[in-house]
Amino acid sequence: MADLEFTRGLHHLGDGCHAWLEPDGSWGWSNAGLVVGSDESLLFDTLFDVPMTRAMVEGMAEVTASAPIRTVVNSHSNGDHWFGNQLFPDARIVASSATAQEMQHAGPELIMSLRDAPGGPGRFAREIFAPFDWTDCSPLRPTETFDGRRVLDVGGVEVQLLELGPAHTAGDSVAWVPSAGVLYTGDLLFIGGTPIIWAGPLRNWVRACDTMLELDPVHVVPGHGPVTDTSGIRQVRDYLLFVEEEATKRYRAGMSPTEAMHDIALGRFGEWAESGRIAQNVMAVYLELDPSLERPDTREIFARVAALEGYRD
Repeated sequence: MADLEFTRGLHHLGDGCHAWLEPDGSWGWSNAGLVVGSDESLLFDTLFDVPMTRAMVEGMAEVTASAPIRTVVNSHSNGDHWFGNQLFPDARIVASSATAQEMQHAGPELIMSLRDAPGGPGRFAREIFAPFDWTDCSPLRPTETFDGRRVLDVGGVEVQLLELGPAHTAGDSVAWVPSAGVLYTGDLLFIGGTPIIWAGPLRNWVRACDTMLELDPVHVVPGHGPVTDTSGIRQVRDYLLFVEEEATKRYRAGMSPTEAMHDIALGRFGEWAESGRIAQNVMAVYLELDPSLERPDTREIFARVAALEGYRD
């Protein structure tokens, strides 16, 4: 939103709701949310490494001194939203069942292996992940899971957890605080950056956007980028529908996924950061249209994105 600066630190949204923002919102620089009740708090997502998460906890200390964090919610399985969990050994850690399942194969080892890759992909990974430190990273997995919907009482504040995935990942969840009109979306929203469809289907992500719009939130805290409102949800929805239309046209014309991702002119969406993610987004559409296609693994996807970002072998 125009009246809330995109600066690092804790931002008060009203009625016990806060956003912890991490500019510039690119790879690994994710946001978190804090809901403060009468005698306890809920943290929505931890950050990409332990030092970042520790700095966030210290930055929240004045607010949480009388209302300690007793619940941590992880929106999805990407490491920049749960690799700091180990700083909350006494809290209950909540995530969707699908997210908990994905976490078994989404630890820091995968990220570190990307940095060790040869050629362009390795250079790309080493550059974007250089600020992060996973030396002593042993993230805790969820202690509780849910499916569909769960309502939590956080010191008298109602927080609704809504599972809206699969979309970005297999089990994306949002946290909705009706009394404050605040929605924490995890990576169902990238503001100023390009979304990436790790799981799909794309249309389910569109439906997730529709669900978020129906809530009519006042403040929307995205997984990456500045705090927004419903206009930010519409922007992401528009991008997804654009990708679906453009990729489908090229599939019908007999283009390969590689040909399509190079052929699509992004127009206004090309102004968003991380535009190379179109590589995976096109592949996601092709896999929906032809499930017999071979599904590339994370390393191959990353290599394709790196190539479009100018990191070629």
